[in-house]
Amino acid sequence: MGICLSSNGFEQERNKQAEQVMKEAKRTLINHTKVLLLGTGDSGKSTILKQMRVINALPFSTEEVEHYRQVIFTNLITSMRIVHGILNEEGIDCSEDIKALFNSIDQAPEISPSQPYPTQYLKALQELWDDSDVQKAVLIAKQFALPDNSTYYFQHLPRLFDAEYSPTPQDIIHARVRTTGIQETRFIYGKRTVSIIDVGGQKSERRKWIHCFQQVTAIMFLVSLSGYDQTLSEDWETNQMQDAMIVWESICSSPWFERTSFILFLNKEDLFKEKITHSPIKRYFPDYDGRESSVKDGEEYFKRRFLHLHKKGLQTLTNSANSPGRPKIPVNVNQTEVRTVYPYFTTATDTNVIRNVMSSVNDIILIDNLTASAFL
Repeated sequence: MGICLSSNGFEQERNKQAEQVMKEAKRTLINHTKVLLLGTGDSGKSTILKQMRVINALPFSTEEVEHYRQVIFTNLITSMRIVHGILNEEGIDCSEDIKALFNSIDQAPEISPSQPYPTQYLKALQELWDDSDVQKAVLIAKQFALPDNSTYYFQHLPRLFDAEYSPTPQDIIHARVRTTGIQETRFIYGKRTVSIIDVGGQKSERRKWIHCFQQVTAIMFLVSLSGYDQTLSEDWETNQMQDAMIVWESICSSPWFERTSFILFLNKEDLFKEKITHSPIKRYFPDYDGRESSVKDGEEYFKRRFLHLHKKGLQTLTNSANSPGRPKIPVNVNQTEVRTVYPYFTTATDTNVIRNVMSSVNDIILIDNLTASAFL
């Protein structure tokens, strides 16, 4: 004999099921966090992601270690080829011996899996790096496309060329691999799962960012402080810092993130401290009013610029609140506070610095999750 429910009984059962679904969604929201990792090219996003793996004791697989071993050799060769190009463009004269060494580097092949670094390139790379004329080109190349990891690797050449060499975690953290597409990495913080969504920062990759915008708890945006006098690796006419400001303002003005906390990493502080002693900020940012060669004044200037753009973005959102073309995004009626931005000065290659910063970031994310869950 079948069981028939009255219309009232049916409604009660449906409401009960709906409440259960909402409870499950709320539990999932509290226990699962989605963080979007954004920034322009060479800002250090991938480095931060690798640091998170180290901090959370997520080891690199044997295949990953071998991949990075090959990448490091490529980074060495690529860096020296860039320096060679700058040396020719700037007309820096060098000896015939140095020219012959550059020619050998230009002919260097990619290494295959498990193949040791060819020993003949150890001598060539070391002699080139130690040459005074080459170092003149290195200083100029740092304003263009020379990877920031060059100094680190060239200081460890004998170790890297050991026949039994296997990359250390620090070697892997410094490895430069261009991010393409969308990559997700999951970590466990306490009882919560945190998904870090990393997308490429080059101009050609930014169109993919829109696919990651929904249900984001927080945004981690990276800026290279040392990029104030550098150009983009894919566009030598565009200043890195200016490009980062443009992208940051567009993100701050996006309705998708009106109630999303922003965590701003003013990254590569170590390189910034070195560079500011010989490369004046005012040469690239005429409105800079701080002391020349002052790290504190320089950092405060750029932090102020980014916080101003954040405030400008909030004003844009307010002005466009009733725009018919604005996307319809659910708003938590219980969340009335103005969106917050949390700025940090960081050195992505320093594990201790990132560990301390991420401890604070984790607290921010937890609070945001609890606030967002009140919507359900």
